[in-house]
Amino acid sequence: MKLSQEAREVLDTAKRHNRVSPEEDRDIEEVVALLPDDRSVLYKNVDSNPIGDFYRYNIHIRIQHLLIFSTFLLLAFTGLPIHYNTAFWAEPFNSVLGGLEVTRVIHRTLAAAMIFAMLYHFVTIGLGSLLKLRARVFELRRTILPVWKDIRDFKEDMQFFRGKRPVRPEMDKFMYKQKIHYFAAGFGNTVMVISGSTFLFPDVWASILPVEMASHFQEMMRLSHPHEALLALLVIAFWHWYNVHLAPGRFPMQWTFLTGKITREHQIEEHFLEYLRCIVTMPEERSYLRKLIESKKMWGTQPHD
Repeated sequence: MKLSQEAREVLDTAKRHNRVSPEEDRDIEEVVALLPDDRSVLYKNVDSNPIGDFYRYNIHIRIQHLLIFSTFLLLAFTGLPIHYNTAFWAEPFNSVLGGLEVTRVIHRTLAAAMIFAMLYHFVTIGLGSLLKLRARVFELRRTILPVWKDIRDFKEDMQFFRGKRPVRPEMDKFMYKQKIHYFAAGFGNTVMVISGSTFLFPDVWASILPVEMASHFQEMMRLSHPHEALLALLVIAFWHWYNVHLAPGRFPMQWTFLTGKITREHQIEEHFLEYLRCIVTMPEERSYLRKLIESKKMWGTQPHD
């Protein structure tokens, strides 16, 4: 395989960060040269464990995802009956929980749990980034932060789906779609926390805001809270769940959020730059690729007899 300039930079950086020996370097370069130029040939022929093949998320990220995911759904299912408490469907729901006041207590307790999960997440990624900076292995392109390449990846991916490109772009650990999911959720959670706090602490907000703005802000937050909840539910149900679990190749479920691992096929197809790092750090993966390419005769750019 003839690597693009960007893929070459990723590979060389990974080798430098992992301090590979000259022997390992030769082995890595030989395996990369064997890879077929058409990446789709590779990911369509590899073996993949549905539970996952490569480590992706640590235990902290998985716990945070489960906390935010579960508290968000429970917040929606308790908050909407509070807002629409006179509706025919809300009254029996609140009654089952012990009445409207009990539902409010449950809702606020869940909100505190979700805020804890958000803070836990920020501390985890903050400390993790500091440790990587200290060890001089931090790479901005491996983070969830948007970079200019995401715009190019989006454009090239749309060209692929329209049949204008033979293969999908070489995307990193987090592709553009995942970054949109992440920051959409972050924005939604921020709106929910701020608007919810205005219900609990109206006096505090009134003391902070200018007098002429306070009432308008409170009214805007009163409208934003339930409508943002409905929007978030729709986004989760019809966009996030489809892309992560129900899309072809992922159905019926992707196990990454539980196991912290991603399948080999998925890694090569949508996160090829991260897969190059796996080739650098995993001698067993290089051995697997040699055997696979030999058995399937999927030669790359190197001539073979």
